[in-house]
Amino acid sequence: MDTSVKQSPEPPAPAAAAPSAAAYRNLVMATAGFALTFWAWNLIAPMSGDYQDRLALSSFQQSFLVAVPVLVGSLGRIPVGALTDRYGAKLMFPLISALTIVPVLLLIPAKNSYGAMLAVGFLLGLGGTTFAIGVPLVNSWFPPARRGFALGVFGMGMGGVALSGYFTPRIAKHGDNLPFLVVAGALAVFVLLAAVLVSDHPGRKIPTDTLVHRLGEAGKLRVTWELSALYAIGFGGSVAFGVYLPTYLKTW
Repeated sequence: MDTSVKQSPEPPAPAAAAPSAAAYRNLVMATAGFALTFWAWNLIAPMSGDYQDRLALSSFQQSFLVAVPVLVGSLGRIPVGALTDRYGAKLMFPLISALTIVPVLLLIPAKNSYGAMLAVGFLLGLGGTTFAIGVPLVNSWFPPARRGFALGVFGMGMGGVALSGYFTPRIAKHGDNLPFLVVAGALAVFVLLAAVLVSDHPGRKIPTDTLVHRLGEAGKLRVTWELSALYAIGFGGSVAFGVYLPTYLKTW
């Protein structure tokens, strides 16, 4: 007599829910905003040759002028990312984009003073912080199985640096101030659209502990430093070369 018990087959694992229309809407908005703010972030570099001639800058002064927005934007992602965790991308994306319009327009009166250009470049670093807004926004809307795709699409917004390098000097041929007016106008349109179309995920978790504590806990993890090094070389290196390349080629 067969006393064995037949095992019933295990039910298949439930498939991950497909991303919603809201997820794709936020992905499109985040990518567009990322590209526009990165274009603004890189407005000085394509015009650095003109600034060098106009202000009689040394090679070091020219390089430092190009570097200031990059450095400020990179460090500024820490507080902007923390504020995004607290208040959400629905507030932060249009807010940071709107604030970026200010230094973009200030480039017009500042172009005849090196000190003023450095100060405006410092403020222009705001444009480089939107990366820290878009990543948590996109992550929250997409399931783990689709986050690689979503972040890859969002990462294409880094092409705003290339767009700036290509279009800014060509637009400037039709008017010295025209690139700044065009970018400011595009950012203003995005701000209005983002205020309506960007939305935080209903299940977004709001941190309850302090930024210092969270940074301390992250700093204890070896993977934090490993990923930071890869990020600096990959993302940071790409942006640095993209921003400095017009200056380098013009100089040599």
